[in-house]
Amino acid sequence: MYDVGYHHITNIDFSETVIENMRFRCKDKTEMSWIVMDVRDLIFQDESFDVVIDKGTMDALMCDEGDVWNPKSEVVEKVKKVVDEVVRILKVDGKFLYITFGQPHFRHRYLERSCWKIKMEKLDPDLFKPRYLLMQVEFSERQ
Repeated sequence: MYDVGYHHITNIDFSETVIENMRFRCKDKTEMSWIVMDVRDLIFQDESFDVVIDKGTMDALMCDEGDVWNPKSEVVEKVKKVVDEVVRILKVDGKFLYITFGQPHFRHRYLERSCWKIKMEKLDPDLFKPRYLLMQVEFSERQ
């Protein structure tokens, strides 16, 4: 993204090691920031982002989901906190791009909120292996 013109990018991870490694690897990308943070408890101000992208974070939280038809309540609560934080920090008319290789009918329930609409799109399997699904959420109104 940075190389095609999107320079003001904030990256977070709960692992200090990951953040330090990425800071080093991207030291020439001066407008990019790297912050150690828990995605369930973001330090950002309300309505401060135009776009939020998740590729793998919520999937990782769902690894201990158990039965996908009846997920563990702890998993549901963890993922709910993530999505609630996204709702809080997104500007009205902002977008949340959730890239997953999970089945849409299992992932959709975690994203449902009255303030936005969800679109799903399969990403080109020739470009993305394994096959990823893009769930694009368009924020329409603040509750």
